Amino acid sequence: MLRYDRKFTLTKMKLPLAFNYSSDYFNIVDTLECGQIFRYKKLDDGRYAVYSRDKYAELESSDGKVNVYTDDKEYFWHFFDLDTDYAVKVERISALSPIMQKAADCGKGIRILNQDLTEMIFSFIISANNNIKRIQLIIERMCEKLGEDTAYGKAFPTAEAIAACPVEALKQLGTGYRDVYLSATARKLMDYDLDTLTRLDSQDARKELLSFKGVGPKVADCILLFGLRRGDVFPVDTWLKKVYHAYFEQGHADREISTYFCNLFGGDAGLCQQYLFYFQRKYGQNAPNTVK
Repeated sequence: MLRYDRKFTLTKMKLPLAFNYSSDYFNIVDTLECGQIFRYKKLDDGRYAVYSRDKYAELESSDGKVNVYTDDKEYFWHFFDLDTDYAVKVERISALSPIMQKAADCGKGIRILNQDLTEMIFSFIISANNNIKRIQLIIERMCEKLGEDTAYGKAFPTAEAIAACPVEALKQLGTGYRDVYLSATARKLMDYDLDTLTRLDSQDARKELLSFKGVGPKVADCILLFGLRRGDVFPVDTWLKKVYHAYFEQGHADREISTYFCNLFGGDAGLCQQYLFYFQRKYGQNAPNTVK
């Protein structure tokens, strides 16, 4: 069967079934469409294609299982965080309040992915003041122009490839004002040890990320959560501001909302953010407007 890398490479290579996993706490659509990953696509046969770095997998739901087809079994087992028991997390978060019970029930199929840190830095710089469809288009243009060939399409470009690309050429990919940010950050990453960030606590890692061009507070928190697996952060965008004012209003200024939620949820803040984000997008103001 032909596979399609968004709009780029067609291949007839058939992937093996690497493993399957219960869909009780692993929903393909919820996990891919909750704003943490941009390189995915629904294929004509109903499967979902997922790209990470130079790795590729296809997913499908069948008989209460998620089947994962890939040549990189260990990579994607770790990528989808399948060693973590999300039933325990859902039970703990659901006990916090009625609204968190509803949010956790809505989003319990979401898993926080173990994504490549370099890819997350560039992807979330692109995400600033942008919408998901346009973010995906820009990223795929970058991959097509700057990524290395793989059997299943283009890999995500390296920092070296982005740094070598003229700023004007980056702009022509649709990056807009982010072109200079991508270029400057790519040059910085060429001489930067990303392990530095893994050794810092979340507060100090956030300060370090804010020194990267194009990384503001919300983007830094997204990188911490989706690239460094820091559960004690709470990225705030328009959706989460609506959540706060609808269900948690305490009179905080917008700039204080993230800290409020981090203090409220502690080490579960990141996962609570994902549950609330998905709950608000799915149900909005049709849900009870109270928190008890």
